[in-house]
Amino acid sequence: MGPPGLLLTLVLHPTLCVSSQQDYCVLGAGPAGLQMASFLQRAGRDYVVFERASAPGSFFTRYPRHRKLISINKRYTGKANAEFNLRHDWNSLLSHDPRLLFRHYSRAYFPDAGDMVRYLGDFADRLGLHVLYNTTITHVTLDKDQWAWNGHYFILTDQKGHTYQCSVLLVATGVSVPNQVDFPGSEYAEGYESVSVDPGDFVGQNVLILGRGNSAFETAENILGVTNFIHMLSRSRVRLSWATHYVGDLRAINNGLLDTYQLKSLDGLLESDLTDLAIVKDHEGRFHITLKFFLEETSANQSADAIPLPQDDNDNFAMRVAYDRVIRCLGWRFDFSIFNQSLRLSSGSEFSKKYPLIRASYESKGSRGLFILGTASHSVDYRKSAGGFIHGFRYTVRAVHRLLEHRHHGVAWPSTELPITQLTNAIIRRVNEASGLYQMFSVLADVILLKGNASAFEYLEEFPMQMLAQLETLTGRPARHGLFVVNMEYGKNFSGPDKDVFFYDRSVGHTEDAWLSNFLHPVIYFYRRLPTEQEVRFRPAQWPLPRPTAIHHVVEDFLTDWTAPVGHILPLRRFLENCLDTDLRSFYAESCFLFTLTRQKLPPFCQQGYLRMQGLMGTESLRRHGVESGLLQDYATMDEPLEDSSQQPGEHRPARGPPFQSLDSNKEEL
Repeated sequence: MGPPGLLLTLVLHPTLCVSSQQDYCVLGAGPAGLQMASFLQRAGRDYVVFERASAPGSFFTRYPRHRKLISINKRYTGKANAEFNLRHDWNSLLSHDPRLLFRHYSRAYFPDAGDMVRYLGDFADRLGLHVLYNTTITHVTLDKDQWAWNGHYFILTDQKGHTYQCSVLLVATGVSVPNQVDFPGSEYAEGYESVSVDPGDFVGQNVLILGRGNSAFETAENILGVTNFIHMLSRSRVRLSWATHYVGDLRAINNGLLDTYQLKSLDGLLESDLTDLAIVKDHEGRFHITLKFFLEETSANQSADAIPLPQDDNDNFAMRVAYDRVIRCLGWRFDFSIFNQSLRLSSGSEFSKKYPLIRASYESKGSRGLFILGTASHSVDYRKSAGGFIHGFRYTVRAVHRLLEHRHHGVAWPSTELPITQLTNAIIRRVNEASGLYQMFSVLADVILLKGNASAFEYLEEFPMQMLAQLETLTGRPARHGLFVVNMEYGKNFSGPDKDVFFYDRSVGHTEDAWLSNFLHPVIYFYRRLPTEQEVRFRPAQWPLPRPTAIHHVVEDFLTDWTAPVGHILPLRRFLENCLDTDLRSFYAESCFLFTLTRQKLPPFCQQGYLRMQGLMGTESLRRHGVESGLLQDYATMDEPLEDSSQQPGEHRPARGPPFQSLDSNKEEL
């Protein structure tokens, strides 16, 4: 069945010949597009995926050029928990099919790109996803209609002139256009996308590489052993991923040139703004670096060999040697060319030339109903988290799907409702297992909504933090009695290209210093009410959220295992108790019985269990354990009754005292 208003659209636009109509159109059958398709398929929605190639994952058939991925494939963790293992599996998409884990496709820690192509093909086939291959969308525009979900339809045209109409457009085309810097002589540079990958083509050559990201270092690594030397030039200093904690910065697997530079083996790194430079080609076909200023002072008919070079004035100029090859490795940007200007995907600023303009909900700022997925959505957390990579955007795609389910189908954001006595356990379980919380730190957070009288709570997983003010509208879940937000964070002064992350005493081990933790650790925010949009927007610098009513840092842990009873759980429980003004401890039934006689307000554990007769049934084994541990009186030996003549031989009467009922076999409290 087509979207509402389709008949009206055809009447108003008699010349519009629509080949098909869907509720959801997905552009691109890469990892993000297939991930969204799998969620739509499982929800039973009307959708189609458009893919220009003949199979999924066409980007990986060509890139990276040297075929080694930098996304880790950690096959062994010592854990059987599937959710925990996804923390260290950076290639798998989310599905309910255990066969569709990337560990079954490669044994390599850094897999070959061909394995990713094979994996994505199987993912689409085994889940039966609706993909139209060999379909290149050449133009996207809007068709306004008051009956449409978002006030308009998206009209897509393919290479054959066929048109498709959809209510929601999900763009997962990645960033595929090579970045180029326009300066005199830039045409002499070979692009990363086309340069030879055969080291034999570089034997005995002087090579200049423009750029300092992973593609630049990947290219250098491939030819490091055959060149005379490699110089690498970029506008800013190299950013090491272990210092910035951003996986898109330079990874150790590619940084061999840093060794040869610092150990003085001819290779080197230089910083300069490329727009200030120029490349000139001499009569031997070799390339020289000069200043654009010098070119502007020479006449147009002057030969290249006569153009002034910096070494003419400064014989110590670093790049005074001639180069045989110049290679451009400046990264990628989003392809805006197919989108009509009415969609307002770009503002024209430098940053919006790389990525589309989107909100923290991944919806376009210019067109309601248009969402950007995958690598192209990385503007939300650029150089902060993992949203530009599979192990990050598989979770942001799921968040977008949940938003759409509520907006268009009335399905509230999934949640689990539990009694307040389970609050500590729920948080501890998530911070120790959850992969989305762990990988999308400071972007996706768990939200705990308190019920009336703080007797229970709803647990919502992986909600976009910057949309917190709109939580009720986006999720369909009321937040009227206060809330907790569970986030993972690095220390505020621990990450950066200029940081020494190996400094002495970098680790924090004492609970009283937990707020000084440097490594990734859980942080819990408490709000008595939902923050406003203005409070979120004007939050303090370097804070992911507005200032809360109270905040708690769980001290960092070397093993990322926050289960220590004294170091992790006890401080967290006391923080929650202070926020809620209640006692979250678990008690034996005997203690609950005594509390009913001595207290006006019972702990929630006793209210929800003991008084409702919902505890475990007492057994002789449990009773004996309680007596031996000193937690219970031995009622069987107290006040032994006189022998009753009516008692028959061999008959036993139950011991006196309160019934042994407990909701927890743990000791009353640490």
